[in-house]
Amino acid sequence: MFSRIQEIDSSELVRWVEDENHQLRIIDVREMPEIAQGIMPKAEPLPLAILPARLSDFAAGETLVIICRSGARSAQACLFLQQQGFDNVYNLRGGMIAWAHNDLPIVRP
Repeated sequence: MFSRIQEIDSSELVRWVEDENHQLRIIDVREMPEIAQGIMPKAEPLPLAILPARLSDFAAGETLVIICRSGARSAQACLFLQQQGFDNVYNLRGGMIAWAHNDLPIVRP
């Protein structure tokens, strides 16, 4: 059984990214046409459908922050990763919509 989904908000994620001692990876599970419209700096594009085939890309103890447009697909990804034994997985609450609403940086890939 997996634990409930851990969430992080945009302002906390900014603090984590700025903290050099906080090692994390940001994974964007949106589809490529969505990512082409803009992506969070330091985020790695990995569409949800491809995630199962790329599990070997992740280390078991790694901190992963999963993002999507609104937080729904990233929640699915978090559940999947928890089921695969990953414990340090966080869903960005509100996804890219919340990120953009807070006027945080978005870059073109």
